[in-house]
Amino acid sequence: MKQGPSSEDDCFSLLKQFEHVLESDPLIDEVGFIHPSQFTMLDKEAGFSNEFQPNNGTSSKFWNQDHKLGISTDILVQLCKDAKHVFLLALQEYKSHGNACDESQIKNISCSPCIPESDVMKHSQSVLLLSSDFGTAWNARKLILSKKDHLSAFTEELRLSGLILSNSPKSESTWSHRRWIIKMISQSFSTLQEIITKESELVESIGERSKMNYRAWHHRCWLVSYMTIEQVIQELNKSKRWAGLHVADSSCFHYRRVLEVKDTTIILH
Repeated sequence: MKQGPSSEDDCFSLLKQFEHVLESDPLIDEVGFIHPSQFTMLDKEAGFSNEFQPNNGTSSKFWNQDHKLGISTDILVQLCKDAKHVFLLALQEYKSHGNACDESQIKNISCSPCIPESDVMKHSQSVLLLSSDFGTAWNARKLILSKKDHLSAFTEELRLSGLILSNSPKSESTWSHRRWIIKMISQSFSTLQEIITKESELVESIGERSKMNYRAWHHRCWLVSYMTIEQVIQELNKSKRWAGLHVADSSCFHYRRVLEVKDTTIILH
């Protein structure tokens, strides 16, 4: 007989609580892992006394106020393990369903919509918020998103990856996924320049919090190839001030060189 918090029911109960928090607050813009001893301090900072703390059944494991989410370090290992387990089961079911649909189409038999798709997206989100470099989850999301033809699916993916970067700002897998999303948007939609501007602003804000972040600045350099001449000039002006305030961060100076090369190339042509 299984006992204690390691029982299967308790494990999946934690995952359900976690996913419920994510669904109940779709505007979460920052996530982090915190020690249980910090929960009381966070409640006090949010203006809650011991008598009037929000009682949502998750206060000892998850802290969610003002669209900020804290996850107790006490449950991280088990939560991540179970999130991966549930995700892989959902992915297996999704692929099995897809193969069945392919066979049905060959035989000209109608096939029901791919029901497990939403489960793959939901559980992969949970996994990636806990383990941002789990490539299988990113690839599963690419597989599903590559079949979408509406912009909202891709902008939502940018939102999710931005949330992941709030806790893992140097995650190469997450930055790489953002580049894939932008490539997909550039092929089918006309809102690219607005997105490029927001991407550059995101890198700058992350650069303020995460010093010497080569991966973030590499991403910003990659964006230059999609910029118009007006955006290049604007970025040169903005980055000049930033470089003056962060003279030890060579990544910004490299970014400015990339911008200058782009500017010169456009002028020559």
